[in-house]
Amino acid sequence: MRGTMKLKKLIQAAWFGVLLLLLNGCTTIVNSISQGFAEDLSAAILNNNDLDMVRDGAPSYLILIDSLLASSPDDAFMLRQSAKLHSAYAAAFVTEEVRAKLLHDKARRLALASVCSGMRNACEIDQLSFQDFNAWLAVRKKRDVPQMYDLGTTWAGWIQANSDDFSAIADLGKVKALMTRTAELDPNYDSGGVFLYLGVFETLLPPAMGGKPELGRRHFERAIELSEGDNLLAKVMFAEQYGRLVFDRKLHDRLLTEVLESPGDVPGLTLMNTVAKQQAQQLLDSADDYF
Repeated sequence: MRGTMKLKKLIQAAWFGVLLLLLNGCTTIVNSISQGFAEDLSAAILNNNDLDMVRDGAPSYLILIDSLLASSPDDAFMLRQSAKLHSAYAAAFVTEEVRAKLLHDKARRLALASVCSGMRNACEIDQLSFQDFNAWLAVRKKRDVPQMYDLGTTWAGWIQANSDDFSAIADLGKVKALMTRTAELDPNYDSGGVFLYLGVFETLLPPAMGGKPELGRRHFERAIELSEGDNLLAKVMFAEQYGRLVFDRKLHDRLLTEVLESPGDVPGLTLMNTVAKQQAQQLLDSADDYF
């Protein structure tokens, strides 16, 4: 999603093509084209480093993805793509609290619907008791990791957006268990992205309140190692969540300086790396006041 007139015309052409195929009754072909289009659109958004362009153009394409879903409401892949895009857009660009909550609510519903459609015995898993939820996790296989990971990241975003709601915070244990199991099944998935989330979970609180910052540090270091340093958000979160928690100014500034000096254009990470660079500069600018 690059927001240019050229890509807009390509999107329009692709969508008109889908409409024509629908009229001809070619359902199987339509589903294939729709999935490919949604995947390409997600990649285009995540690989764009023009934040203003993405911010201004993304809502139109979120609606477009929803229109594709309207013809295949139980398509697990399409539901996942829509959930990821809504969650990423809300996290990166939406500052209005009410709107952010609405977008994260929608992303979570889509992610839950995706696992319900795409995995066995996975409907309404958010309603399970913690014991039953862990029992469900215990029988997951490596093939389930992509959907588990996307559900976990989307669910975590929803919790953050609803941090003033104790019922939402209560879900943190389930999300942590979900991501821990994901790491056990495939630690290398998404270049170790799961460890970024595990690092955040362990550094939400100081040790006196149950936090485990040193375990969190190991998770952050693992995320950086597995991404070969390409995931700049891992370094930003390492600095903010761990460096500030334990008042390690030297580590904090080193990590953020590395982010600012690193190339951000990495396939699949460009958008978030660009956001990470902005956040790194903001954290450095406020470091004297914090430390």
